[in-house]
Amino acid sequence: METLEKSHILPTAKPKWLRVKLPTGKKYTELRSLVENYKLNTICTSGSCPNMGECWGEGTATFMILGNVCTRSCGFCGVKTGRPESVDWAEPEKVARSIKIMGIKHAVITSVDRDDLKDMGSIIWAETVMAIRRMNPQTTLETLIPDFQGVHRNIDRIVKVAPEVVSHNLETVRRLTREVRIQAKYDRSLQVLQYLKTQGVRRTKSGIMLGLGEKEEEVIQTLHDLRNAEVDVVTIGQYLQPSKKHLPVKEFITPEQFHKYEAIGKNLGFRHVESGALVRSSYKAQKHIL
Repeated sequence: METLEKSHILPTAKPKWLRVKLPTGKKYTELRSLVENYKLNTICTSGSCPNMGECWGEGTATFMILGNVCTRSCGFCGVKTGRPESVDWAEPEKVARSIKIMGIKHAVITSVDRDDLKDMGSIIWAETVMAIRRMNPQTTLETLIPDFQGVHRNIDRIVKVAPEVVSHNLETVRRLTREVRIQAKYDRSLQVLQYLKTQGVRRTKSGIMLGLGEKEEEVIQTLHDLRNAEVDVVTIGQYLQPSKKHLPVKEFITPEQFHKYEAIGKNLGFRHVESGALVRSSYKAQKHIL
C-alpha cells in the first residue's frame, strides 16, 4: 500500500493538481468571441478542454469533422454513439474558413469513427486538409486520425496530403483495450502507426490515458510498443469520466508518477513526451512539428 500511495491516489475526490484556472488573456478572449459570433465548432470548447486558454494563446485549436455521432462505443469517450448523419461535403471549406477567421497558426483535425462509410471518411479527411492548405497556406497541421480499420488505401489518402504530424491514439494498455476501446484493436493501432512511418510520414504521434486500472509495467510496455512502431511523439494524461455512464476513474495518477513516465519515454528515444494530469492529445501540439 505504501507504493500505491506514492504514485496513485484513489478516486474519492479530484486532487488539487486537477484543478485548473479559468482561461484568460487577450488572444483567448479574441478567439472565444470569434467562436461564439461565427458559431465555429472546436473540440476545445465542446470538450471543455482544461488547456484551452493556453493553446489558444499560442494560436492552436482542434476541430472535429464528419459529424458528432460516432459508430463506435468506446467506454471512455463522451461523443455520442449511434447512426451518423450523411456526409457534409461542404465541411472541408467550412473548417478551412473557420481556421482563417480565427487566425490559427497550428490546427489539429480529428473526427469520429465512420465505419458506416465505405472509405471510413478518409476522402473527407483528405479534402479537409487540402482545403485548409488552399485557404491557410501558413497554417501547419496535425491530423488525429481513426484507425480506418487498418485499410491501407484509406490511410494512404492521409499520407498523400502530407500533414506535418499524423497522430493516432492507442488510448490504453493492451490488457484494457477491449474494455476501453470496444471495437478497436491494440495491435491494429500499432500497425497503423508503423505503416504511416513506412510510407514516409515525417512525424507520427500517439497518446494514452492513465487511471483506468493499468499497472506501471503495462504503461512502460506500451511506451516500448509505441517506440518499436517508430512513433515520434507521445502524450500521457489522466483519464476523467465524462459521465456516470462511462468507465469509472480507478485512480488519480500523481505528478511524480507522470514525471517518471516522461523520463522513461525520453530515455526510450521519443522526440517529444508530454506527460501530466491535464495533458490531452493536442497539448503543446504546435511544438511537435519541430
